[in-house]
Amino acid sequence: MVEVTVTPQSSLADRPVQIRVRGLSPSQLVTLRAWLKDEQGECFQSRAFFRADGAGEVDPGIHAALGGSYSGVWPMGLLWFLQPDTLFRRLVKRDVAGSPFRVRLEVLDGLSLGADPKEQPLASCEAERWYVGPGVQRVPIREGRVRGALFLPP
Repeated sequence: MVEVTVTPQSSLADRPVQIRVRGLSPSQLVTLRAWLKDEQGECFQSRAFFRADGAGEVDPGIHAALGGSYSGVWPMGLLWFLQPDTLFRRLVKRDVAGSPFRVRLEVLDGLSLGADPKEQPLASCEAERWYVGPGVQRVPIREGRVRGALFLPP
């Protein structure tokens, strides 16, 4: 049974996570795809092609991506190389304290270039990427023409 995991499952957006796939056949070609929808409903995604090792595992921190959104060893590449489906959109988080980005990670058999809705992933999981840690207080700043926010640690 194929399994994809993200450790830790919930983390701050600037903290590294470990993505691992287990249960593949040795030397199996797979596509790892990450995607999320922003607060306006715009979809951002990235993908990378990998060949499983002799144990049937893929770890982007050790194994080089063969192509896709990036190539080479990039432990966080699937999250760093997210691109919008619509040109000229930017990934921006407005509600930084209220909710995380929920990133969906999927493992697809073979080299998958498109977003075919009929394509069933071998495995999937979800990771939460928060922009504000627990207990952080957000204080709005309005002074003359200056607007901003001060984030105070707990």
